[in-house]
Amino acid sequence: MDFGNIVSELRKQKGISQTELAAQLGIHKNVLGRYERNEVFPSVDTARKIADILDVSLDYLTGKADVIMDKNTRERILEVSKFEEADQNHIFSVIDAFIAKRKIQSILK
Repeated sequence: MDFGNIVSELRKQKGISQTELAAQLGIHKNVLGRYERNEVFPSVDTARKIADILDVSLDYLTGKADVIMDKNTRERILEVSKFEEADQNHIFSVIDAFIAKRKIQSILK
């Protein structure tokens, strides 16, 4: 999916009108419509604001990531990335164990 479709779909899912989103961005709704139709693309700053308002990462908004990650999860991951490598490895081993458990459970169902 491309930028415009992603913005349009997320906006609709969140029940936000083009007029409302445009007002939050400080732009005219016609400009937002052009973004959604992929006629023009926003500046990085505007794209970042759109991502923040729609509560997705900029990677998701641009189609680089295919999973929506909520703000709380993103902040927690960023916090872990600041840990020393040994601590990160401990955390990731616990996460890996949970992932393996879920995979096994889904196979057994």
